[in-house]
Parts: sequence; structure tokens; C-alpha cells
Amino acid sequence: MKEPISLKELHTFGLAVHTTSYTLVETEAQLQKLLPLPPVHLILGGGSNLLFTQDFEGLVVHNKIKGIERIKEDDKTVLIRVGGGEVWHELVLWCIEQGYGGLENLSLIPGSVGAAPIQNIGAYGVELKDVFEYLEAINLSTGVIETLHFKDCAFGYRDSIFKKKAKGKYFITRVVLRLSKEANFNISYGAIREVLEASQTPLSIRSISNAVIQIRTQKLPDPKKIGNSGSFFKNPIVKNATIKELQKIHLSLPVYPVNDEESKLAAGWLIDQLGWKGYRSGDVGVHKQQALVLVNYGNAQGSEIWELAQQIQASVQEKFGILLEPEVNILP
Repeated sequence: MKEPISLKELHTFGLAVHTTSYTLVETEAQLQKLLPLPPVHLILGGGSNLLFTQDFEGLVVHNKIKGIERIKEDDKTVLIRVGGGEVWHELVLWCIEQGYGGLENLSLIPGSVGAAPIQNIGAYGVELKDVFEYLEAINLSTGVIETLHFKDCAFGYRDSIFKKKAKGKYFITRVVLRLSKEANFNISYGAIREVLEASQTPLSIRSISNAVIQIRTQKLPDPKKIGNSGSFFKNPIVKNATIKELQKIHLSLPVYPVNDEESKLAAGWLIDQLGWKGYRSGDVGVHKQQALVLVNYGNAQGSEIWELAQQIQASVQEKFGILLEPEVNILP
């Protein structure tokens, strides 16, 4: 009988969970040799968007495909091809060093490059899809490397084809991004402008990145110190007619227009209104500075975190009539 393999250091919740089988993949050929994968398997990147509710009884395949290369450029833009196993924030810092703009608003987002298109990661007015060109992925059924372009990925708010029709079908090996060599700054969202004005720092991709890092560091706990996966819930997108009814009761309800028919609400605000911010029971809790973040204070069980999440969902639905959808991938 195999010794259980600890996954505690391989995901940001830091839960004491184990698997029965683990392998690390550094090249496309290594993965192709593993195919077909067993029916129960998990493709693991940075482990920043996972909640294990118990031990994982299957094969964990860890994406560690590395490399950053320029594949095309002109006076205005550059295409870079990045290994799926690269750390996202390290890529952002590399791009800033090169003077390539487009990722600075996405600084300090945990996780790997290969996971970024799955989630269509976003922050402070920018999403991955804004710089995405195409990706390369191994079809787990055929072993063939396929190229998926923007239109193939069906990007939505924290969503893509890889969370729906193509869920579990691909192993993302490389991501190609189109970045800018010209000044094209986005400081309209959140507190970026305020932080820049307070620091009196000249506007640049580096100063924007530093501002985002400062904001995120103040609001979000460091997973190396307190286990968490960042925002646990998505900000709900709701029909404007529903929002008008809510505003009659909740006058300070924050609303962010999406289109003529829908707007986005701040899930953190909804949760905060119900007194969950700072809640703690044993080693499970809600972060004291950000109600969207559920935390493991040391020895929590994944099932306990999921139970707390469901309690929050139920209370928000009862009060506001809105069901919050987890942003985190829950593993049963």
C-alpha cells in the first residue's frame, strides 16, 4: 500500500490533505506519456483556487512547464509565450522589467499561468482576456497539442469554456499574451488612483503594479501566513430590475453596471452587511478586513470551510434573494 502524499504545501488553503498518487510534469512529452490519465485525477497549478473537502483519492498531475519567450513584436506590441507552470505574479514582474504593459493591474494574484485562462482572472478593471492571444493545450483524450484562440475560450466573468463544455478535457501547456510597449494605463478602478496620488509617484506600469500590491497586501491575507484562496465567491451579476427593488431597502447598495440589463453587486458588501466579516469558529473564519475571504487559521478541515461558505450563502440568499456562486473549485 502506497504511503499518502501530503498536499498541504501545494495549495494556498494549507489544509492537511493527502493524495494516493502524485506526479510532476515539466514538459509536454512527459504528460503525453502519462496518457490516458486515470478516471480520478486532478490537474494542479498553483493551488490557489481549490478547496479540498477531504483527501484526494486519485492522481494529482502538477503542471511545472516553464519558460517565457518573445515570439513576435513590433513598435507597439509584443507577443510572449509562457509556460503554464510559471508563477503568475513572477510573470507580471518580469513583464514590468521588460517595459511590457497590460498585466500590472493583475499583480499579486496567486496561482499559475496555466490556470489564468480557466478562471479568466481579473482585478482592478483588467481581465486576462484583455491581453489574451491564444493558448496551447494537450487534449487529454487524444494526446494532441491543440491551439485555442480567443473565440474558442468563451471568456466570461471569472469563466471560460474550461469551466463548462471543456472542463477536464485539456492540460494547458503554454499561454500567449499580447502586451503593449506604449503607455496605456488603467487606473479608474478601485483605490489605485488614490494610492498613486498619496505616494506622488509618476504614473508608470511599475507604479501601478506597486499600488495594486499595496492595496492587495492591506486587504488580503498572505496565504503563507493564513491559509486562504483569495475571493471565495464571485461578485453576482443581477438584473437591473432586481437591483432597483433592492435599492429601495438598501440605499447604500454598491452597483457596477455591466450592460443595459444587468449590473454587478459587491459580494463582499452583501456578506459584510450580515456581520460575517471577522467571524471565527475554531480555525475557520472570515477575514477581518475582507468579507470575501474565508480563512484557515491553522488546523481547519476543508469540510468546515465549505460548511461556513454554505452558511454565508444561505444568509445572503435569505436577506437579499441572491445566491452567491463560489469562485473557488470545491473538490468533494
